[in-house]
Amino acid sequence: MKRFAPLILIVVVMGLAGLAQSALNDYYQRVLSVIAINIILAVSLNLTNGYSGDFSLGHAAFMAIGAYTSAILTLPARTKAVAMPDLPPWLAQAELPFVVAALVGAGLAALVAFLVGIPVLRLRGHYLAVATLGLMVIVQVVALNWQPVTRGARGISGLPPFTTPLWAYGWMLIAVAVIWRIVHSPLGRAMMAVREDELAAACRGVSVFRTRLLAFVCGALFASIAGALWAHLITAITPSSFSFLITFNVVAMVVIGGAGSISGSVIGAVLMTLLPELLRRVETTLAIGGQPLYGLSQIVIALMMLAVMLFRPQGLMGRRELPDVLGGWVGAQRAPSPAPAEAAGEA
Repeated sequence: MKRFAPLILIVVVMGLAGLAQSALNDYYQRVLSVIAINIILAVSLNLTNGYSGDFSLGHAAFMAIGAYTSAILTLPARTKAVAMPDLPPWLAQAELPFVVAALVGAGLAALVAFLVGIPVLRLRGHYLAVATLGLMVIVQVVALNWQPVTRGARGISGLPPFTTPLWAYGWMLIAVAVIWRIVHSPLGRAMMAVREDELAAACRGVSVFRTRLLAFVCGALFASIAGALWAHLITAITPSSFSFLITFNVVAMVVIGGAGSISGSVIGAVLMTLLPELLRRVETTLAIGGQPLYGLSQIVIALMMLAVMLFRPQGLMGRRELPDVLGGWVGAQRAPSPAPAEAAGEA
């Protein structure tokens, strides 16, 4: 039965996503899709930040690459002829299916991550964080000034609304499954060894730089997929859509859930998506002195992060996975109570 658990989980998740797509209104479908997109972002960033020990802040850059690539490649040719008349002819005529465009964007983001990672991953700690933040700024500046392709500050609107709960949760399952397999493979153990002690890992034959680069590239690939899903959910993108705020939110998901835990990333993404939605309703419902409590959601989230940092700095799950926690709890419930004679002897 345990062997078929992943298959059962996939069938249940996709069944619920299909049910939600047919039964819920557009608002709830959008919230559910955003949860899946945030899970992809958090799990992919956790591969770099949690398992390899590198602190990257460039996730929004790879998300932007995926979003713009998918947007340009899926727009109908007649729309591009009107909205983007200066596109190169081969790009103006390109009109690909959504899944192909998303994969092209993922490949491009992986290539950029590979080329950038070669010099950048020689840094560590806050130096690496600043360097990856610089990558995000570079991508934003390129999107802002490459007018013929990105339309600059006007952005690209009217994208086909391809992202549905089925698409979002399908990609989410692929991302979680691939990263789970990586983490529980020799490559994943090498990542954790590098995180704990680079010198010791190198002495045991681990290629430290190659391991860190693979984690960085793989994280960028799935961030690009999330960007493509995001673009076709919102149906409009601008350079400011992929700002430092997105990176901050994804880092918060990883920190709250637990760096080094896939289950923790999933829990963190769900919490950080649903809480602002719930608190936004409270902001407009409650009022003090006739003034709505705008900004309450940001204050509550900041306080929650502060509490996690103070009382559980390793995150809600730490480095444990949900099956381990549930297995330990079930085992504790099933453990037989000591026999009266043994209890008396111990006393």
